[in-house]
Amino acid sequence: QVQLVESGGGLVQPGGSLRLSCAASGADYYAMGWFRQAPGKEREGLSAISSFDGSTYYADSVKGRFTISRDNAKNIVYLQMNSLKPEDTALYYCAASPWAVVAFLKGSEYDYWGQGTQVTVSS
Repeated sequence: QVQLVESGGGLVQPGGSLRLSCAASGADYYAMGWFRQAPGKEREGLSAISSFDGSTYYADSVKGRFTISRDNAKNIVYLQMNSLKPEDTALYYCAASPWAVVAFLKGSEYDYWGQGTQVTVSS
């Protein structure tokens, strides 16, 4: 049984940093992704990491500011977020897929989702 639990969200000032964690039990060798959804907006794919070769993928909106990584020994996927902006405010989710993912930033590619962790960027 796959269980994804996000943590690390909170309130941060513009320009600040946060590191989100996704504890992924039962998701060994799964492709993992991070998504977010702000009120009134569609879900947005932010970043993903392949289970095959560790390739990483980023949306243009976060490229250069966010970094995804995974600790396979601990089954944790991280999203390091730097230079945060007010428009980064959203509920952040991690997702997992046991299948070969083609469109890594597309939510429909993923079968399992966490409950989300809130990130608020405000002064």
